[in-house]
Amino acid sequence: MIIWLNGTFGAGKTTTAQALVEQLPDAHLFDPEMVGQFLRFVLPGEVYSDFQDLPPWRPLVAETAAQLLAYRGGRLVVPMSLLREPYAKEIFTGLAGRGVKVRHILLHCGRDELVRRIETDEVETGARAWRLRHLAAYDAALPWLREAAEVIDTSDLPAAEVAAFIAGS
Repeated sequence: MIIWLNGTFGAGKTTTAQALVEQLPDAHLFDPEMVGQFLRFVLPGEVYSDFQDLPPWRPLVAETAAQLLAYRGGRLVVPMSLLREPYAKEIFTGLAGRGVKVRHILLHCGRDELVRRIETDEVETGARAWRLRHLAAYDAALPWLREAAEVIDTSDLPAAEVAAFIAGS
């Protein structure tokens, strides 16, 4: 099974994923951003604003996740924003076709708290403006995300508590 943690920047995907892997003894972390980094390397000169727009990214993510799960067993925890419904459907359909069950969880956070988290993030300070600009895309995706995913409000919850809730349900 894959536990896919979706949401915008600042919602707590990475921190929750790390806590979840610590809480679930059979869980392993897979960050699809590494597939994007791989594509940057093997497709030099390709012009795009987001590696998710590269046609090979989505099937490579599904295949890589399925292969990792088959090899390692247990559960795969995937912290990755998917804000374009067709992209999410392509990945999740690809996983279903490989017999992989996906628990799609949206980590949602209120706007004021998101802005506070992004503006006070000390890890990726250079990405603050970029992350703030992408909040509009998250807002636009919320209607389909609320229908497609299990929603957990992380506004007032520490990542360890969110992970404990996910692990226990």
